[in-house]
Amino acid sequence: MRSHPATAASRGRLWPVFALILMLAAPGAASAQETGPSILFSTTPSTGLVSPEPVTRGEVFAPRSGTPSQWPLGTPRSRAPGTAPALMVPAGKVALALSARFGKDAPRIAGGLVWQVYEAKPDGKGKYRLVKEDKAPAPTLVLPPGPYIVHVGFGLATAVRPVTLRGPTVREQFDLPAGGLRMEGRVGDARIPAGQIAFDVFKGSQFDPAADHRPIAKHVTTGSVVVVPEGTYHIVSHYGDANAVVRSDIRVQAGKLTDVTITHRAAAITLKLVAEKGGEAFANTSWSVLTPGGDVIKESIGAFPRVILAAGEYRAIARNDGRVFERQFKVVTGVDGDVEVLAR
Repeated sequence: MRSHPATAASRGRLWPVFALILMLAAPGAASAQETGPSILFSTTPSTGLVSPEPVTRGEVFAPRSGTPSQWPLGTPRSRAPGTAPALMVPAGKVALALSARFGKDAPRIAGGLVWQVYEAKPDGKGKYRLVKEDKAPAPTLVLPPGPYIVHVGFGLATAVRPVTLRGPTVREQFDLPAGGLRMEGRVGDARIPAGQIAFDVFKGSQFDPAADHRPIAKHVTTGSVVVVPEGTYHIVSHYGDANAVVRSDIRVQAGKLTDVTITHRAAAITLKLVAEKGGEAFANTSWSVLTPGGDVIKESIGAFPRVILAAGEYRAIARNDGRVFERQFKVVTGVDGDVEVLAR
């Protein structure tokens, strides 16, 4: 994995199907560490793990409890042999049996799928009417004979296929080579709290000039899982809202959950304007944090503003009651603390 220091929901109705055919999900640090991928779906559920609710296309999953090592686990409960009720197909109808797998010779996808069946022809307004929708992993839909367009979504991975229904039963299996991506951030050995870090995901490598620079998932929180088509992606990790930003390339494999740990070289600094060392901070102080070259990194107002900065040297400027004070300071990775500016 290549890394480079530089320091995804509610779903509305889908676009017309002809547009869907064109949009097979377009999924694209100081250091990033990718752990070994685990199985995204397992045929043997683990004790205490919970499968997520069915996913809509483009949704980012947030585990509901615990910290599972495999996500999401579990296949639908199956009936004992011979106990499944026979599907009654009325005369003049056709049964459409649907399923999806992670790829050729790969296991079936056991959950998180959204199936939609559209009429094959648009109406007078050019829109394709939705006929059926189902979130079961392998639904059997009963429809009148004729042509349809079937769309299936699994996270950001999608597939679409025209289907003609003839005879009593038609079986269609879709290939969705997709995997999961779960991220967290660290400073040294300390895990960054979820509320202080967020991740943007882009399709392709950060080093590819032709890569799409629009994120496919924004502001992803720690522990959430983004389902994307198999391939290379690059992650931009934002620790705080200043300049602690790290970029990293990763590879997602079909049917696997890839855990990525992104390491930041940064620290949290609290700024204070005081009359003497250890003194009480002045209220209503305006702050600017600049690089040695004069670039503004962060501006804020208050007695105790807290800013997360990448390791390096800075200049703090405090403005209070018409006077300006400043101080140079250095940020060391993992060393949080106060920076006092003396009002003299």
